[in-house]
Amino acid sequence: MTALIQTTVIGSYPQPDWLIDRDRLRHSLPPRVRARELWRVAEPFLAAAQDDATALAIADQERAGVDIVTDGEIRRESYSNRFATALEGLDIDNPAMVPGRAGGTNAVPRVVGRVRRTRPVEVDDCAFLRARTDRTIKITLPGPFTMSQQASNEFYDDEAELAMDFAAAVNDEVRDLFAAGADIVQIDEPWLQSRAEKARAFALPAIDRALAGVGGTTALHTCFGYAHVVHDRPPGYPFLDELADCAADILAIEAAQPRLDPSVLQAIAGKTVVVGVLDLSDDAPVETPEVVAERIAAALTVIPPERLQVGPDCGMKYLPRDVAFAKLRALVEGAQLARERL
Repeated sequence: MTALIQTTVIGSYPQPDWLIDRDRLRHSLPPRVRARELWRVAEPFLAAAQDDATALAIADQERAGVDIVTDGEIRRESYSNRFATALEGLDIDNPAMVPGRAGGTNAVPRVVGRVRRTRPVEVDDCAFLRARTDRTIKITLPGPFTMSQQASNEFYDDEAELAMDFAAAVNDEVRDLFAAGADIVQIDEPWLQSRAEKARAFALPAIDRALAGVGGTTALHTCFGYAHVVHDRPPGYPFLDELADCAADILAIEAAQPRLDPSVLQAIAGKTVVVGVLDLSDDAPVETPEVVAERIAAALTVIPPERLQVGPDCGMKYLPRDVAFAKLRALVEGAQLARERL
């Protein structure tokens, strides 16, 4: 029997200082093209080092008591670039400079041909995770709308067509990830919120194409961006109600840092919902289990316990590892308090 109010991470967990230049990572925008200069380990030894660090991330999640674990996205320079830059049709060696969602400019791939997936990208990552834990596992991918906004379109007549080809690539990967043992596959779509008007124009068909007929439990995560980059959260989501009928079984949203009014969840209450109850902003203290339980209680006024999961607001990539682990322990203990109060 599945426990009520399961705990999960969103995707990423802190990479060790011996693996990646965390100071450099933190003071740059999340890379859209490859950023090999971030790695501290030489190329011949990098894959083995990433395996070791991934095993540590899995062990930390298990030790904290998390129900649904990921590989921590340890092998990635950002949540999206490992998959996106592996696709055909993208020029990653001669990037374009475009405005970032949090200001400034960012180097992004140029779309110079039809986007196509020619090989599995994260299947080995999934198999590694499956071999190292008996818990429910989740693997994450960037979503098709977000990838369409993180590239410079120099080939397609319109972005909607580009997004649909990204969606086809994601769909191929999702099918292979389930075949490799994934219990849940999640697509990350933070750009739904920063480009809501475009999202209303063509995001939903792309999302549904990405998840069509895949034969497993699927999730979609949306948020306002990494807390260390985007500090001002709006009072509500500009693109959330629209996801109520999308193909994803689970919707994961940020709620702690923006102090989200639980009534916002009403429109998506028919889904399983992962509510963010851990604030990942720089000045946020480690939550006590009681604070976590209070945030869970607020979510339970709208989402029934059998369809509520709880986790951090977003990926934990930019936190110090000891802080991330302490927050996960508070998450697990707070969820237990909430269960006992049902």
